[in-house]
Amino acid sequence: MSRAGGISDIERKVGAGSRITREDALRLFAHHDLPALGAMADAVRHRFWPDPVVTYVIGRNLNYTNVCWVRCRFCAFYRPPGSVEGYTLTRDEIGRKIQELVDLGGREVLFQGGLNPSLKLDYYLETFRWIKQNWDVHIHGLSPAEILYIAKMAELPLADCLTALKEAGLDTVPGAGGEILVDRVRKILAAGKDMSDEWIDFMRTCHVLGIRTSSTMMYGSVETLEERAEHLDRLRGLQDQTGGFNSFIPWSFQPEQTEMPGVARATAFDYLRTLAIARIYLDNIPSIQASWVTQGPKIAQVSLRFGVNDFGSTVIEENVVSAAGTTYRMDIDEMERLIRDAGFTPMLRDTAYRILGPYQRPASASALIRRGLAPPIVAGEARAGAAPLSPVN
Repeated sequence: MSRAGGISDIERKVGAGSRITREDALRLFAHHDLPALGAMADAVRHRFWPDPVVTYVIGRNLNYTNVCWVRCRFCAFYRPPGSVEGYTLTRDEIGRKIQELVDLGGREVLFQGGLNPSLKLDYYLETFRWIKQNWDVHIHGLSPAEILYIAKMAELPLADCLTALKEAGLDTVPGAGGEILVDRVRKILAAGKDMSDEWIDFMRTCHVLGIRTSSTMMYGSVETLEERAEHLDRLRGLQDQTGGFNSFIPWSFQPEQTEMPGVARATAFDYLRTLAIARIYLDNIPSIQASWVTQGPKIAQVSLRFGVNDFGSTVIEENVVSAAGTTYRMDIDEMERLIRDAGFTPMLRDTAYRILGPYQRPASASALIRRGLAPPIVAGEARAGAAPLSPVN
């Protein structure tokens, strides 16, 4: 591990496998020797994942509705109730999207939308039961904000609502809405959503009930570096208590088309620095995922030497980040090429980050390609008019 002036004591801690403090994290944020940060993060990554393998999952973002009353300032996807641009997918539309995922060899359905007052608990229970009865898929579904709202409308304790959703077919919950776990920031970004303690308590309840989750951070909006470090500290503290986080996924705020267009987009340097520090700090969360959707394929490839062990989801379709103007696309062949070129072996995984083996294109996917109906993840190139993609998994 290379020595860098000013952080040699932190390098020794990391080399010895010791935990760094929040003050250490702030010193790393102030440090500009990016290769030194990457070397430390890479060392931590190899403790968790010693084999030269990078995983990914074949998944589909199923944005079942864009109707949401919260009006988050950083979101360009939502439409308020009553908007002519609002939608809720029909069962036929949901079923077609899931069948396409299955035909491509995937199982992960990222089922997310907005806080739609027209959709009550019964809608979710019936929809999840119907999905599970018809397809062998994993529902990585909803978000803390959505489920908290569903429980409130149903006048149920959160634990009872989560139990009902789990029994209906909800398998895991994405870490969406983490943003920055500091109330000052959350009041600016989305005053109508859950505050920091509520988000943490939600995740704790999931973990106690045996529902594993991911964790996230959207940085680069209005937070300070001290608040980024506080966010990481809160995640690490909860993971110490529950062990229920499978992964951590950071991505930068995408300001275009939002109510905050004056915020400068975060740089690639800031992404790699934040990613490396997160890998070093979150010494109890096993997987760190790249955000190729927000950073692009080349930076995502470089991130594999900054603590990342997972390339994320093929996604297939997404409407949230793309609504803010970010529309990177990538097919499986390109994803695997980038992984191999960085010195790793690409492997498929499931939502629990268990390695399944190399991708083998099923006959059903080949049939879609021949008919010209396959989405860009398998076709070898982005098809004109194909739907764009999202970072949250």
